[in-house]
Amino acid sequence: MKLLGLEPLTRHAFAPFGDVIEADDSAHHFAINGGNTERYHDLARLDPGDGGRIIVSIFRAQPRALPFPITMLERHPLGSQAFVPLSGRDYLVVVAAEPAPSALRCFLARGTQGVNYAPGTWHHPLLALDEVCDFLVLDRSGAGSNCDEVMLPEHPVVGAMNGCWSA
Repeated sequence: MKLLGLEPLTRHAFAPFGDVIEADDSAHHFAINGGNTERYHDLARLDPGDGGRIIVSIFRAQPRALPFPITMLERHPLGSQAFVPLSGRDYLVVVAAEPAPSALRCFLARGTQGVNYAPGTWHHPLLALDEVCDFLVLDRSGAGSNCDEVMLPEHPVVGAMNGCWSA
């Protein structure tokens, strides 16, 4: 059984797949509203694609029991897709440059971090941990098929051993 290594979610590590959405000092930010609010500005490149529009939804993700086999991936070729956790709980992000088990990367996202998948980025659907989690989703609506799915020939596993993530 092949175990996926778990990486911390950082802007640099996730850049090939899209954007990390979080309010931290590395993000462009400035005071607004008479100094009562700090604006973390332009955190993700939302792309509805030609003829599309951005829609806002809430996805309620059921928790996944670990170890968890990665059996499929999906992508949205026509537009980006952003997920911002509303429950404040950590979750997993599995992405790949191509739909192959050897290309998979697994990130541990803190409950204060969102992700924006660039158009065409292969990823696993939401992987909530421990409890049901809600996510604010900024997605594309419009003409054309915007979801491709592929089943993987091998099933790498995301898991935990003795309370520690395995690599």
